[in-house]
Amino acid sequence: MNDQPSNSGVPPQDAASRYEEELATPPPQKNSEPLTAEQLRNESKERAANRPILQKILSIFRKEKGSFRELVINSEPLEKRVALLVDGTLDRFEIERESDNRMVGGIYKGRIKNLDPGLKAAFVDIGYNKNAFLHYWDMLPAAADSSVEVVRVNKKKDTGQARGAAPTVKDIPSLYPPGTDIVIQVTKGPIGTKGPRTTTNLSLPGRYLILTPFSDGCGISRKIEDPQERKRLKQLINELTIPEGMGVICRTAGEGKKARYFVRDLHLLLTKWQEITRKMETDRAPACLYQEPDIVERTVRDFLTEEIDRVLIDNESDFKRTQELVSQISSRSRSKIAYYKEAIPVFERYNIERQIEQTFQRRVALPSGGEIVIDETEALISIDVNTGSHKSRSGDEKNTIFQVNMEAAVEISRQIRLRNIGGLVIMDFIDMKERRHRNSVYDKMVELMSEDKAKTHILPISSLGIMQMTRQRQQESLSANIYTGCPYCRGRGIVKSATTMSVELQRKLSSVARRLQARKDGKEYALRIHVHPSILERLRSEDSELLVRVEKTYGVKLAFRADPNYHVENFKIINAMTNEEYR
Repeated sequence: MNDQPSNSGVPPQDAASRYEEELATPPPQKNSEPLTAEQLRNESKERAANRPILQKILSIFRKEKGSFRELVINSEPLEKRVALLVDGTLDRFEIERESDNRMVGGIYKGRIKNLDPGLKAAFVDIGYNKNAFLHYWDMLPAAADSSVEVVRVNKKKDTGQARGAAPTVKDIPSLYPPGTDIVIQVTKGPIGTKGPRTTTNLSLPGRYLILTPFSDGCGISRKIEDPQERKRLKQLINELTIPEGMGVICRTAGEGKKARYFVRDLHLLLTKWQEITRKMETDRAPACLYQEPDIVERTVRDFLTEEIDRVLIDNESDFKRTQELVSQISSRSRSKIAYYKEAIPVFERYNIERQIEQTFQRRVALPSGGEIVIDETEALISIDVNTGSHKSRSGDEKNTIFQVNMEAAVEISRQIRLRNIGGLVIMDFIDMKERRHRNSVYDKMVELMSEDKAKTHILPISSLGIMQMTRQRQQESLSANIYTGCPYCRGRGIVKSATTMSVELQRKLSSVARRLQARKDGKEYALRIHVHPSILERLRSEDSELLVRVEKTYGVKLAFRADPNYHVENFKIINAMTNEEYR
């Protein structure tokens, strides 16, 4: 048995070979030291103290929670990143790449390709490689949304035509046969092998209002809780001049705003809708009628509320555009926008880069020594809570477990928002014997997730210590956007061991050698085997005697060559004389 490594003749100490070997292995994993909440809070306090005096005075008069909130926008040629810091701690993180199509929220004129009676769904061509999925229920007028209190119904006046009964699911195949043009809005982007999810119930979000062109219900978000404010907003909505048959929903950002802001917002939305209807009439299907604005404009629209103390932007054109957008909404908020000019990248300057690195780790440390372990699977997200090195000062085990679980609830809610985790989430808390402790953790989780813009539904902790939650998933999670399945292990996360590969190789060699021996042609065969270097090392060090036995038993000569280009699970057996490959 001969060993012929492919890099024979090259000294192992050679710098070039060491460099090549270094490049052939994955880069070392960064394990940056986590920053404590106290460190981040102290840095945040320093920044808050440096605000202009007028902003400080306004923040005192506002009924704010006391936390310092910053939006940091980083613009680069290929991607834009937005981070929301609450007392210096990363609370929300979004990425938008130049290649992203911003499909969610887009309105399309499509053509129905086929109907599936079993799924009760239509598949619509909207100009993408995957047809959009449109459920029959989403083709009917939307039912009342429980998160909105309807204040006014803005029905069309009777035109004298006889009104038929409202369509039902049974009527869909006759109303929308294949080949029919239809206007739909994407509610969930393509995830994995699934196409985008869509609906015919369109909605156009503005700063303070949401316009629903095909629904006549006008209402207020139930997240606005102040009774006096609700009463004021109801009166305001009743006084708005809205085209017949259309509806509006008052967003939480409208709380405390004067009537003129709503009038201006409605005017902008109606102008936008007129442009969409014009395209609807002239453009041929499939066509995009409306696309959601980019991440900078969406951030201004959805996140720049009175609670935000400062917005920092490191790109001059985005800075000027943001100022213009904010001026349309509130001239007072314009002073919050700042242009970052320092040499140090803005995400490094405010320790955001380090916090992002920790976001994608499987294990996330808790303040007092415990940890949570997050695993993302096809069907669900599992989150396990461990006590780790947690030490209770009092020595009371019950309170120790309760304290770890309460810390875990805070970190889990933050991680879910940060990673944009959607679908079914299973949280395995440490078992708590007392019902009041289980209820406290559940109440804390509900309270924390109520701040999330995505819709969530949380079930109480079961007797097994498991909490179940669903979260609205509009697009792929952040990790799915940043990472791709490993091409080496094909997403398994494991490869066969050297021992396993040695067993498989010897089994194959015995099979080939028996076939050659059965020919009885009197020839002596020489086989050349190409393997990965790590497998050759195993064969040379531990299994050499077994390979010598194969040579003697079957009368063949074996020569091995290491090839670093081979996958660790691949090998090739070749006739050394004829170069014939044996499979």
